Amino acid sequence: MTKEEAHQEIAELTKKINYYNEQYYLHDTSEISDYEFDMLLEKLIKLEDQFPEYKYPDSPSQRVGGTVTKAFDTVYHKTPMLSLSNSYSKEELEDFDRRVAKGLQGQSYEYFCELKFDGVALSLTYENGVLVRGVTRGDGVRGDDITNNVKTIRSIPLRLKGDYPLEFEARGEAFMPNHVFVRLNKDRIEVGEEPYANARNTTSGTLKMQDSAAVAKRKLDCYLYSMAGENIGVKTHSEAIEKLIKLGFNVSKTFRKCTNIGEVLDYINEWEHKRLELPLITDGIVIKVNSIAQQEQLGFTAKSPRWAMAYKYKSENAVTTLKGITYQVGRTGAITPVAELEPVLLAGTTVKRASLHNANEIQRLDLRVGDMVFVEKGGEIIPKVTGVDLTARTPELKPVNYIKRCPACGSELDRYEGEAVHYCRNTKGCPPQIKGRIEHFIQRKAMDINSLGERTIHLLYEKGLVKSPADLYDLSFDDVYQLEGFKELSSNNLLKGIELSKDTPFANVLFALGIRYVGKTVAEKLASHFKNIDNIIVADFDTLIAVPEIGERIASSIIRFFEDPSNVEEVERLKAAGVSMEVAESENTQVSDVLEGKTFVISGVFDNYSRDELKAAIQDHGGKVISAISGRLDYLVAGDKMGPAKREKAEQLGVNIISEAEFDALIK
Repeated sequence: MTKEEAHQEIAELTKKINYYNEQYYLHDTSEISDYEFDMLLEKLIKLEDQFPEYKYPDSPSQRVGGTVTKAFDTVYHKTPMLSLSNSYSKEELEDFDRRVAKGLQGQSYEYFCELKFDGVALSLTYENGVLVRGVTRGDGVRGDDITNNVKTIRSIPLRLKGDYPLEFEARGEAFMPNHVFVRLNKDRIEVGEEPYANARNTTSGTLKMQDSAAVAKRKLDCYLYSMAGENIGVKTHSEAIEKLIKLGFNVSKTFRKCTNIGEVLDYINEWEHKRLELPLITDGIVIKVNSIAQQEQLGFTAKSPRWAMAYKYKSENAVTTLKGITYQVGRTGAITPVAELEPVLLAGTTVKRASLHNANEIQRLDLRVGDMVFVEKGGEIIPKVTGVDLTARTPELKPVNYIKRCPACGSELDRYEGEAVHYCRNTKGCPPQIKGRIEHFIQRKAMDINSLGERTIHLLYEKGLVKSPADLYDLSFDDVYQLEGFKELSSNNLLKGIELSKDTPFANVLFALGIRYVGKTVAEKLASHFKNIDNIIVADFDTLIAVPEIGERIASSIIRFFEDPSNVEEVERLKAAGVSMEVAESENTQVSDVLEGKTFVISGVFDNYSRDELKAAIQDHGGKVISAISGRLDYLVAGDKMGPAKREKAEQLGVNIISEAEFDALIK
């Protein structure tokens, strides 16, 4: 492909991807499948790697991340991002309205109302229609430059359409949609990690991650709610909102213009319960004087504008009786206490159970069975007990004594240093742990045995046919056929699904083993580095933490797992059954081992290689390409247009910096 052809193809792919992205995120329309979209994006990325001179800052390829930022620069906001005064009652809003009327000295005015989203405030600067900077609110005067992370949020346009100001700021709220937060916590629980407390804090932590590729996987979203800058061509806030929509920004369509404070109160009442149907957390309403000229006339206090106020909804809670506490046992043996409640209506649903997290939380709340307890929905998603009505407590109620033995098998519980959670130590004989490990093993992201399910696993366990994942591969037709509800076809389908799983890639198998803290991404890193299970089993601590993104906690967990002879035996049984325990190499392209054990980072543009070709050349000679510069790196291969920061860091760490010609000399 010539440069001209590549340039044209990149332009066409960019146009298509931007169109499909806009249809999906702004208009809720999927014109192509996720797979087709990913293939277009992958094609674009490959072309940009081959012709880096046509990779522009607003390319859709920026959405996948990959840039690592070790420290975020501080940026001063041109216009301060002040916080709003809060009100919690109708009377306070009426007082605010009287102050506005007094400040405007008899002028007529109107309000603009919008929902207050519980996320992280961002300032996005656009120059000539292109996103050049994304900054957190920080202290309102200055924030952190997180541009690379902001670019991964697909609803934020990298290039604007229509008639845009030459330079301006768009301000909005980044958030994690409810379904993403729930799925993320489910994934964390699966690998034995504590779930996150709420979506807002998780969003904040995500935006400050160093690896933008990790941010991209979190699937954050953003609603825009204001413009700032000179000569932006609007006279009212409502005009600014309409302009944001026309420019291609994601704006929540829940706003309303109100002619008086009575209509504002109607809007607040309307959304008090309706907001619970939205895909994100809201905690109130923002009321603004609509006219920008009037906003300027009203001015600011030292901390907040006089022309705006936030009305905060009271956290919806209920009072009900704590009937008891039950204890759930997870796949990793983690014990989770659950409050059993007298059913109560809360945020539109009937709540019968609520999380108590761990023994520390029960002690902090000083819970007693029979107490009248306050229940809220944490982030309005997960019910939790937040307190006790001590005025209703009667003398006969006794403090809760946290269990010392597993509720499922009676084994003693352990509590590891530095952790709040108790664990059942009977990992091989505790029924919930056994069934949980098998359920984890067969899930889609692991072995993907979709002919098996929770009910069937329970039946197999109760019959004594399956007590570990390896037992699945010993099942016969007669074993399955005897199960309740199984006929010839369903029995054969189940066995066929188990047989097909033997071809599952090694990274999936490694995840399926259920090693604590080894999620899907970590399993992929380990499989790529070690190539087979035997190398992982014998790896020591230093060898493990030398793998990019494998920290001390993960390394220690892997070592503990394989120190248990029964786990090694399980691996050998799976291997004997034909389950893939090594990376399948389609062909061996290695031509020498001259770079064996050496690590490389590639940066810049090269004369004789595309980036993919250079990476392949390194691997062909036994070397390894990694993404980040560290003291363990052997070589930085520097091409034209390499960023000065990488060179400076490599020099500080004493890393060998070599040119394309010097690399050729190494392999020849």
